[in-house]
Amino acid sequence: MNFRFEEAIQLLARTPASLEAFLSGLPEGWIHCNEGEGTWNAEEVIAHLIEAEISNWIPRIETLLQYGEDQTFPPFDRFAHLETTADTTIERKLAAFRKIRMANLEKLKELVNPEKDLDLRGIHPEFGSVTLSELLSTWVVHDLTHISQITRVMAERYREDVGPWEQYLSVLKARK
Repeated sequence: MNFRFEEAIQLLARTPASLEAFLSGLPEGWIHCNEGEGTWNAEEVIAHLIEAEISNWIPRIETLLQYGEDQTFPPFDRFAHLETTADTTIERKLAAFRKIRMANLEKLKELVNPEKDLDLRGIHPEFGSVTLSELLSTWVVHDLTHISQITRVMAERYREDVGPWEQYLSVLKARK
């Protein structure tokens, strides 16, 4: 297994700053482009990341540590962020994401003893028994998935503009 608690925290701590550096100050065309109907733009992805920080990672870790396999994780609505109509800027969303992520990482360090807790098991509502290390690994890869999604969505905006170079741009081959 490749999972290392401290390495996971290092990556999770970098996601907010990476997204702030990439998205802050960009014109609306970059922030609101998507891949078509039913897909998310960069701002919606940030709203989803905020919702996951509130309703997913720490609540599930707490449930796993407190109840083990005696209680199922609280459900997480992956689309709940689409129900909110918070009228705010991408910069404010990014700042909110950074704030809650840093608080969650502090909470994670308080909750988890990496020497003894990583093999503990909890119950995912869909997958059944999972370990804490699998949940934490998923948190990391979830970040990477959405960073990749944001760059793919933004690249899609220029699909037709790159002309024949499209054949060399693997980010544009991910979805047609």
